[in-house]
Amino acid sequence: MKKSTLLIAGLLALGSTAMRADEGMWTLYNLPEAVYEQMVAEGFQLPQAMLYGAPNAISNSVINFSGYCSGVVVSPNGLVFTNHHCGFSAINAHSTVEHDYMKNGFYAKTYAEELPNKDLFVSFMKKQEDITARVSKLVAGKNSEQTEAIIDSLTNHLTDSIKAIDKTLHISIDPFYEGNKYYATTYQDFPDVRLVFTVPKSMGKFGGETDNWMWPRQTSDFSVFRIYADPKTNGPAAYSKDNVPYKPANWAPVSLEGYKDKDFAMTIGYPGSTNRYLSSYGIQQRRDINNAVQVQARDIKLAILKRYMDKSEKTRIQYEDKYVGAANYWKNSMGMNKCIDSIGLIRQKAEYEAKIQRWLDEKKVKDPSVDVDFAKLSRLYQESNEPALVQAYWRESFWKVSEFIQRAFDITRGAIEPQGPENDPKGQYILFKDNSNDWNLALDKEMTAAMLKNYAEHVPAQYLPEAYNEIKTKFGNNYKKYVDWLYSKSMLLVKGHKFYNDEKTLEDPGILLGVQLVMVYQKVLADYATKEDAIANEEKKLCEAKVQMEMDMPHYSDANFTMRLSYGQVGGYMLGGFDSNYYTAAESIVEKMKKGKKLEDYKVEPVMMELMSAKDFGRYADKTTGKMQLCFLTNNDITGGNSGSPMFDGKGRLIGLAFDGNWDSLSSDINFDRKLARCIGVDIRYVLYLMDKWGHADRLLNEINPQ
Repeated sequence: MKKSTLLIAGLLALGSTAMRADEGMWTLYNLPEAVYEQMVAEGFQLPQAMLYGAPNAISNSVINFSGYCSGVVVSPNGLVFTNHHCGFSAINAHSTVEHDYMKNGFYAKTYAEELPNKDLFVSFMKKQEDITARVSKLVAGKNSEQTEAIIDSLTNHLTDSIKAIDKTLHISIDPFYEGNKYYATTYQDFPDVRLVFTVPKSMGKFGGETDNWMWPRQTSDFSVFRIYADPKTNGPAAYSKDNVPYKPANWAPVSLEGYKDKDFAMTIGYPGSTNRYLSSYGIQQRRDINNAVQVQARDIKLAILKRYMDKSEKTRIQYEDKYVGAANYWKNSMGMNKCIDSIGLIRQKAEYEAKIQRWLDEKKVKDPSVDVDFAKLSRLYQESNEPALVQAYWRESFWKVSEFIQRAFDITRGAIEPQGPENDPKGQYILFKDNSNDWNLALDKEMTAAMLKNYAEHVPAQYLPEAYNEIKTKFGNNYKKYVDWLYSKSMLLVKGHKFYNDEKTLEDPGILLGVQLVMVYQKVLADYATKEDAIANEEKKLCEAKVQMEMDMPHYSDANFTMRLSYGQVGGYMLGGFDSNYYTAAESIVEKMKKGKKLEDYKVEPVMMELMSAKDFGRYADKTTGKMQLCFLTNNDITGGNSGSPMFDGKGRLIGLAFDGNWDSLSSDINFDRKLARCIGVDIRYVLYLMDKWGHADRLLNEINPQ
C-alpha cells in the first residue's frame, strides 16, 4: 500500500462511526487517490471518473455563477439553482417601488416572462491541467509585476489557440500553493442568464444580519435562473429574444430522500480565497489591520446607509445590495478576529513554524525553495504594517463608497470611454450616463464627508492629500461644510455635463480631489510593493516547506475561485454543552416568525406563517424524522464563493445548497477547526416546498422532476 493509503487506513481504524472533519478544498482533475478512498470509506458510491472526466461527471453540472458565487444545473432545459444572496443583485436590479421583486418575490410562469440580466453570466469548467514547468521557466527571476504580465501574455496565447478550435472557450491561468504551481483551466461562458424564480427577501434572507454566520438557521436561501443559448448551436450567445433554453448534456438529479446524521455529504463549487498556509505574522496583520479596519469603517458606513434606507423605499432599493455586501464581511471580520483569539491561532502558527525551522535545521542539503527566513519575514511584515493600514483605510473610505468620488476616480483613471468625433475642434469628451435613479444625493454627501473624516483620523499625516489642508484652513475641519462646497462647485454630478480635456475640467475641485486621492494610493502601493514581493517569496517558501515536510500526506492548495471538491458527513457539533443538532425544522422558523413584530429580521408575509405551520408537508417531509427540515449542517470545507454550491449525497444526488458557515468557523479562511467548522446548507426539499406551495411553480417542478 502507498504511504498515503496507509494513512487513510490508520484513520479508519479509529472507528468508522467517529465524527471527524475532512479538511480540504480539492481540485478534481488530480484528486489524490487517498482522498477518493476516504470518500468511499465514508459513503461515496460512484466511480472516481463520475467526479471529473466522464461525459456525465457530476462536476459538469456545477457552474461558476457570474464570477462571485457557485450554482448547479438541475434540468434538461438549463435551469440553475443558486443562493438568494447570489441572485440578490439581479433581483434588486429588476425591482422598483411599483414592482418590488425583492420584497414580494417573483415567478415567471412562461419562458417569455423570464427576465434577462445585464452582465450576468455562468461559466462551466471544461478542463484543467498542470502547466507549472512551462510557467516556472518563463517567470524565473521576475518580480510580481513582470510575472503578472508574462502570465497575462501566456493566457492570451493559450486562449487564442483554444478559440481556433472552439471560439466559445477561453483559458485562465491561476497560481496554486502560493505560486509553487500553476494550472490552466478551460472555461465556457454563457452570457444570457435569466431570472426565473425567487421567494420574497423576508424568506430568502430570513434572519438577516441577526442570524448571519449563525446557527440555527431557517433561511430559504435560494433563487432560480435559466441559461439561454444560440438556437442553432446550443452554445453561448449574447442576449437575444431569439435565444432558447440551453440543453445541457447532463444535470444534477434532485433528491427527495434527504439525509441522516453522519451520512456522506459532498460540496462542489468555487471557493474564493483562503490563506491557510499564511504565516503567524501574516495572520496577525490580517487581524490587527485588514479585519480591524473593515469593522471600524463599516460601522460608520452601515449606520449611514441604514438610516437613509429606513426612511425611503426608493433609497432602500437603491442601496440594499451595497448594504448587504458590506454587512456580510463586516460581521465576518468580527467573527474571524474572535476565533483567532479564542483558539490562540497566532501562537499555534508560531509553534508550527518553530517545527518547520527544526526540520530545516536538520536538512543536510539546503534547498532554496523551502529555506524560509522567519526573522526576515517578521521584519518585512513589521515594515509593511503602515502602508497596509493606509491601503486598508483608503479602500474602505473611498473605493466605490460614494457616486461623487467614484466618478472622480473614473475620470482620473481613464475608465470611461471618450465620446464624440475625433475631428471635433474641442476634442472628445467624457459623459456619464444618467444613473440618478441609482443613488441618493443627501446620502452620498454624508457618506463622502464621513469617510473623508474617518480616513484623516486613522492614517499618518504624510498619506493625506493636499485637499486636507484646504479642509483645515478654509473650513475649520468641518467636513460637512467642505463637502457641501465641493458638491456645489464640481460638475461631477451635473446631468449631461461634458468633460473635455481642458483647463476647465482639470480645475474642477471634484476631479482635483480624485487626482490627489489616486496619487496617495500610488504612493502607498510604491511603499508596499517591494516589501510585498519579498513577503510573497518567503510565504511561498513556507508553503513548500510544509508540503515537503509532510510529503506522506495529501495537500490541497488555498482556494482561488477555481472549482473544488470538499467532503465529509452530515452532523452537528458540541460547544459549551450546547448540542447544535444537524438540522432545523419548520416549527423553529414559526417560533422566530412570532417575534417578527419586535425583530424586523424575523418579519415575513402572513402566507409564510401559514405555509410553515402546515400539519402535513407531504412528500417534502423527511421520511426518518417526519419533519419539514429547513437547513442542515455538514463538516464540508467551504468559504466565500462557495455560496450556491450544490451539496450531494453519496449517490451524487442534490440534497441542498451551501450558503453559510457557523460563527465558530469564521477563522477557517486561515485555519480549519476540525471540531467546530460547519457548512450550513438549505435543504433542497425546503426549496421545492416553497416553489410548490408558495410559487405554485408546477412547470418548474415538472422540469426538475425530483425523485
